[in-house]
Amino acid sequence: MRLHRLELTGFGPFREKQSVDFEAFEHDGIFLIAGRTGAGKSSILDGVCFALYGSVPRYETGDKRLRSDHCEPEDPTEVRLEFTVGDRRWRVTRAPEYQRPARRGGGLTTEPTRAELEELVDGVWIGRAAKPRDVGLFLDDVLGLNAQQFQQVILLAQNRFSRFLLASGTERQSLLRALFGTRRYEEYARELGERSKAAQHELDALGERARTLLDQAARLIVAHELVPADEIDGTTEHDLAARRAAVDLGESRAAYRLDTLTRERVDADDARTAAEAAHGERVALAKAQAELGRARERLAALEAAGPQIADDRRRLDRGRSAEVLRAPLETARRADRTAAATAELAASADAVWARAVSGTDDADTDDLPAVVERLTGELAVWTAALAQEAALADGEAQMMAAAADAARLEADIVALDAQRAQVPAELERLDAELEAEREAASRRDPARVRHDEISARLTAAVEAEGLADAQREAELLHRDAAAAAAAAAAKVAALLQLRLDGYAGELASTLVDGEPCAVCGATAHPCPATAADEPVTDEILATAEARRDAASRHERAASDEAKSARERHAAAAARSGGESAGLLREQLAAAAADLAAAERAVERRDALAARRTGLAALDLEAETSRAALAEQLTGARTRIAALQERVTAAREAVEAARGEHASVADRVAHATSIRDAGRAAVVARTDAQRAATLATQARADADDRIAASVFADAADVTAALIAPGEMEALTERISAHDAQLAAARARMLELELELAGAPAEPIDTEQSQNALAAADAARTAALRAESDARTLVAGLRDLAMHIDQAYAGVAARAADAAAIARLADTVAGRAPNTMKMDLETFVLAAELEEIVTAANLRLSDMSSGRYRLQHTDARAARGAASGLGLEVMDAFTGQSRPAQSLSGGETFLASLALALGLAEVVTARAGGVRLDTLFVDEGFGSLDEETLDLAMRTLDELRQGGRTVGVISHVAAMKEQVPAQLAVEATPAGPSIIRQDSGVRV
Repeated sequence: MRLHRLELTGFGPFREKQSVDFEAFEHDGIFLIAGRTGAGKSSILDGVCFALYGSVPRYETGDKRLRSDHCEPEDPTEVRLEFTVGDRRWRVTRAPEYQRPARRGGGLTTEPTRAELEELVDGVWIGRAAKPRDVGLFLDDVLGLNAQQFQQVILLAQNRFSRFLLASGTERQSLLRALFGTRRYEEYARELGERSKAAQHELDALGERARTLLDQAARLIVAHELVPADEIDGTTEHDLAARRAAVDLGESRAAYRLDTLTRERVDADDARTAAEAAHGERVALAKAQAELGRARERLAALEAAGPQIADDRRRLDRGRSAEVLRAPLETARRADRTAAATAELAASADAVWARAVSGTDDADTDDLPAVVERLTGELAVWTAALAQEAALADGEAQMMAAAADAARLEADIVALDAQRAQVPAELERLDAELEAEREAASRRDPARVRHDEISARLTAAVEAEGLADAQREAELLHRDAAAAAAAAAAKVAALLQLRLDGYAGELASTLVDGEPCAVCGATAHPCPATAADEPVTDEILATAEARRDAASRHERAASDEAKSARERHAAAAARSGGESAGLLREQLAAAAADLAAAERAVERRDALAARRTGLAALDLEAETSRAALAEQLTGARTRIAALQERVTAAREAVEAARGEHASVADRVAHATSIRDAGRAAVVARTDAQRAATLATQARADADDRIAASVFADAADVTAALIAPGEMEALTERISAHDAQLAAARARMLELELELAGAPAEPIDTEQSQNALAAADAARTAALRAESDARTLVAGLRDLAMHIDQAYAGVAARAADAAAIARLADTVAGRAPNTMKMDLETFVLAAELEEIVTAANLRLSDMSSGRYRLQHTDARAARGAASGLGLEVMDAFTGQSRPAQSLSGGETFLASLALALGLAEVVTARAGGVRLDTLFVDEGFGSLDEETLDLAMRTLDELRQGGRTVGVISHVAAMKEQVPAQLAVEATPAGPSIIRQDSGVRV
């Protein structure tokens, strides 16, 4: 990460815009930020930290103190920083919350927190995020460090400079994890743990399945009495061979039982077949005897019905002869009825004709067809005039409607002109109201941004209040778990000591005066150890170690939970901006009121704009409508003139056609009735003559046919006729009787031949039926027993196969599960891992060793060879992270000691060397965070002149590789040694300014 340019406006001690060009120091590699105490040197680092993280290392209350006290109410406050991460250049701009004059109404209003992130792409700044929350989330991914880590390795502030040196293993692990990206090793350990649990669960499931199958087989064997229950119950659950042998014994006995039952079922099948055959023979004889009796009765009944069938046959013959004459008789009768009917119709038609022509010239006319022809011609002429008469009324109605339409159109045009005259004034009024509402509506977006930000901060504040209790509870649990773990560890140590003492007692019991000791070879034993009263066994020691490990795991879990609770609470407090929920609720209510007012203004503005647009559209539509109405009025007047001309011509034609009648329609109706009456009379007379001729011919034909038949007259023929349905029934009855009589005689003869030699008395089938039922029941029972035995054998064989497969799977899986468990425990830092160091810590310990090596190259020079940092992987107390410890080796004493024992100046040198070593190792890692810019804030004043020269020489070496180091100090000697400088000066008026290099203000 490399910084390029910083701009501070209204920030800290700076009122006017101040700029720092870090690129100007790239050639020198090291520059000094100098100035009097309180001038604002550290505020430059505050600006860098605030731009990147929205907070500063010196203030715990967030951005409340960031706005310059020298600012006037209308002055802005803003920080802008340009930097590069990898090969991407970014620019972040932030502004804290502060009070400014309200734009309307006087007084002050709150300017909300603001943030914007941009990226330089092809020479153009492209926006990537525009809200504080979004900018923070985006920068988390870009930077790869949180604010605390940034302040430990890049921005070494006054109160955080030595934190990495003096940090606990857990804090150091968190920083190193972020710098080197080793969280994946933690994921490896978690994944191995999950695989170990899954393998053990699978192994347990396989064993449980095998035991379940054995239990199921045992229950099945006992239930079917294959093996006595006392023999099964005598095998223990762990005696797998005996239980498996019992299954084999039950299976063999079940197979023997199946063979026996199969033979019994075959015998039952044979017995049932024999009984069924005997019963079938007796049933057949009994059935033949019963059928012979029924055949004799049927034949007697058919012979008794013979006389009646003979009468039916004679009646059927006469009916068939009469049926031949049915049609001529019916034709003659219909012809007589038709002749009478047509004669009556002719008389009626003549009467109608006489009434129609009464009093006219045609009353005495005999040539009726000629009159009809003349009337038809006249009707053709009058019908044409009838159409004009009907159209006359319609034309007059159309002419009146057209006149009404013209009057309506004239009235509509007058009303539309009156309405349009009011539109200009209404548009002018709407424009005035719209202009007033637009200004109020323009405040909606800023109001919504402020409301959303305060709402998010309020949510975080409420969450922080809730998390505070959880944090206290988690810390209390961690305290109790740590005490329990310490007690368990002490118990193990005491037991080990007792056991060692017991070993000495056991050895002493074997000593004999004058004989050499097996350990030291001495023949004199002046003070042998005494044997312990209660020796410490392996079981006692293993139990204590298990309790200690359980307590340690519980303590680690409680520690992780406490750490997580603190982090959640800190994160929520940071998101809330450090303000209380009550104050944020008040701010939210005010912001909601402002937003609601702006929303109402937007609604009124939109409504007025829509109303104005609609009114203008209506005026344009009205103009179009008036032109259309004028065009319609012209068309209506033209149509009225055309209709008037057509009505006049039709009226003249109708007057000529109606004659003496009231209307043409009346004249046409009168003439039509006369013509129709004449036509009907002509047709009726013709039909009557034709019908009389046909009736005479039909009667003559019928008389000739009767004379040639066996019947005397028409009445005799009618009496012999039979209805069609009845004739068909007679035919069927006679045919059926003949067929049934022949069949009955044939069947009776067949049955008598079949029963020849059989006893005459009826056959009894009850005894054979009972024998068959008994044989069938025996066969069914044998089949059921055989099926049950076969199912039992198959079930036992299947269970035996699955039992063998299950135990084979247990044996195969046990070795894999044990290997996975050992690997998971080793990677997670559990036994057999004697160092109790997990995989991620192991990797980070290797990185820390390189950091210490790099740091010692400088610390040895700066301390004149006295001090050297030393990595230690000793196990930390109370379950803390082990393997990441740091000690200081003092060459004067030859002893290592904790870093906390160093003096202020020594701590500064060690911290500086460690920070520089950390920067070099991180930069050397491919894919890690490259630290191209470092800041050191004070601490040089605690060094003597010689040590200061060594420290400055070390910093000067950092220019190799293109790194830039900024040092903040008021030590005069440093001003002489560092030519590239930023001078922070307080002006007489109060605000500070920044001068770069030669004093030219940037």
